[in-house]
Order: sequence, then C-alpha cells, then structure tokens
Amino acid sequence: MPKGSIELTNARKEEIINACETLYKTMSFKEITMKEIANVTSFTRTSIYNYFQTKEEIFLALLQREYEKWAQELAAITDKNESLSTDELADKIAHSLDNRMQLLKLMSMNHYDMEENSRKERLVEFKASYGRAMKNMSACVRKFIPDMSDMDLQNFIYSFLPFMFGIYPYAFVNDRQKEAMEKSNVGYVYMTAYEIVYNCVRKLLEVK
Repeated sequence: MPKGSIELTNARKEEIINACETLYKTMSFKEITMKEIANVTSFTRTSIYNYFQTKEEIFLALLQREYEKWAQELAAITDKNESLSTDELADKIAHSLDNRMQLLKLMSMNHYDMEENSRKERLVEFKASYGRAMKNMSACVRKFIPDMSDMDLQNFIYSFLPFMFGIYPYAFVNDRQKEAMEKSNVGYVYMTAYEIVYNCVRKLLEVK
C-alpha cells in the first residue's frame, strides 16, 4: 500500500487511468461510463469522483500519459544520437509514433470532447505534457537539421502536429470501411502508421 496521501492519490489515479485504457481496447468512447470504469478498479464509482469529475478527465489523463511517453522517446532520439540524416531522423520519428497507437487514436477520435469536458486545472496539466512533446520535437529537429531556419522549424511543427490528428483513421481501416472503398472504386492505397509518418516527416524536413 502506498505511503502518504500523495503516493496514495497518484496510485489511485493510475489505477483509474489503467482501467479506462483497458476498456478502451474493446469499447468505444461513448460506451465507456464512470460505472464501467469503476467496475475495473478496486474502489467504488463514488470514490473516482475524488480524483476525476468526468470520464473525459480520465481520458485526458490517459492522453497526457501518452504524450509524456512520446516526449521521452523524442528526447531519447536527441540524446542517444550524435548525428542523423534526414532519412534516419524521419525513420526514428515514424517509429516513435508507430509505438504510440493509443496516442493517435485518442487524438483522432475524442480530443475535442476530452478538452471540452475537463476542468481548467486538468487542461493545464495536459497542455504542459503536450508542450513538452512539442519542445522535444523541436529540439530533435534542431539538433539533426541545423541548417533549418527558425521559420522553417516553426512551419514544420505547426504542419506536423495537426497532421497527427489524421494518422489513425488512415492507418487503421476496418473491414466495413474497406468494403465501402472497394464498392465506390476509390482505389485507396493502404499504408501503415509508420509509412504515413515517415513520408510526411521526410517531405516536411526538406530544407530549401
């Protein structure tokens, strides 16, 4: 049992977030309720409200955790490599997101609802984690593409981060969607998340 109120609070928050993550693997955002989440934890639904006021706050905390993990991966790319070519950097960034399917799914499908229905203090905590990921991405690009101007770096960040919201629905297509594409003769070319990210990053990193 964790010692002290801070440790206990953090442990219970993690348990709630983990429960939400487990349910999200087999249920949709709309299907998941505070009651469903409580059923997967070791305490009551009433107790959950001591830590999160809405299910959106729980999902936002899950997204925050995903951003923190991604920020750490970006920092590792910067710290563990002396130099990288543009192709190598695009490859490593693509792999960093290929490992973060939960991040991409949450961003694409439920981001607006999570932010809209969370208290300001929770939103501030989340934005801090988002900011760390943005800062680490900038530092990564700055180190390995030193010829990139400040404006080009800013354009890269503000082109790539919004682009991330669309990766999941392109990379993960269900059978029903595939059938509809075939019947409509769209001729869509299916690509993995890695391929989508690599091609985008490689193009955006071209220094003019």
